[in-house]
Amino acid sequence: MTATKAARPARLVLGIETSCDETAAAVVEDGVRVRSSVVATQHELHEEYGGVVPEIASRAHLERILPVVRRAIAEADLRLEDLDAVAVGHRPGLIGALLVGTSAAKGLALALDIPLVGVDHVHAHLVAGMLEREPPALPALGLVASGGHSSIYLVEDPIHPRLLGRTIDDAIGEAFDKVAAMLDLGHPGGPAVERLAASGDANAFTLPVANLGRTSLDFSFSGLKTAVLYAARGQPGRTPPVLDDRRRADLAASFQAAAIKALRRNLRRAFEAHPGIRSLLVGGGVTANTAIRTMLETECGAREIECRLPPLEWCVDNAAMIAALGDRRLSAGERDELELAPAATTRSDAGSA
Repeated sequence: MTATKAARPARLVLGIETSCDETAAAVVEDGVRVRSSVVATQHELHEEYGGVVPEIASRAHLERILPVVRRAIAEADLRLEDLDAVAVGHRPGLIGALLVGTSAAKGLALALDIPLVGVDHVHAHLVAGMLEREPPALPALGLVASGGHSSIYLVEDPIHPRLLGRTIDDAIGEAFDKVAAMLDLGHPGGPAVERLAASGDANAFTLPVANLGRTSLDFSFSGLKTAVLYAARGQPGRTPPVLDDRRRADLAASFQAAAIKALRRNLRRAFEAHPGIRSLLVGGGVTANTAIRTMLETECGAREIECRLPPLEWCVDNAAMIAALGDRRLSAGERDELELAPAATTRSDAGSA
């Protein structure tokens, strides 16, 4: 009789995420099953400033990191000693905020004598749609649209995606936030612009979509942002328009339509340049926008490929995606030493591939 091979114990990875203004911890089993996911937001701390204040964010992370980690362990019904590894988003982001997360992860890895795995926060967004699901068909295109990033990747291996294009100035999420400030909509701006756009006319204003070259996959949203500013507040030396509710709604709708047009154009160029693509991996807080999600699903449907849109809870910054990508690095035999340093930029920010 042939002996039955013993099943491999499930691998439990704790993820920690503190790149901006979300303090998050999660436990993921075998890179797929989310055992717990805890996120402490800071929106109330930054609202009066109209954006994230790095010093305030760092102090809030210091106060919240241990309670958030303890809660993630408790909700997963585990002990710290049950963990097999700690993964941490160590780049890119606010350097002070990253220091809090990486320091906590190093301390846990050292105390528990388990592997430490550093994870690129932007790359982790590409695996958010793989949580609680079967692996996607590869090769894939990857789109990350968030407050700090607008990037397109070729994903043949989720651990090492290849950058094809990125923003050369404002990220799309930053543009949403700045337009929200121009329209006096408060912070965070993205959801506020989306809500207002629903009651506006997307054709009311003709707004520019930057074209950086016929084959370029890079983005630029600064010109679009400036056009909205002039339409909302007027140009220097001219009488400013009346920014009433109707004009605000129409500007929000026209801006959102132009931003979507920029995403769609570059995605189509990427599909044309890589005809063997079998799926689209999507991540980042801006991809929680309903109109953007509809556009992405339509583009994939026209090509009969799968659109991996994460649930809304995993579009925004979270630690489950950090743990998932960390598990993949572990499976590939990769880990980091305790000298792992946080970095404000991702390695691929230097330029397009």
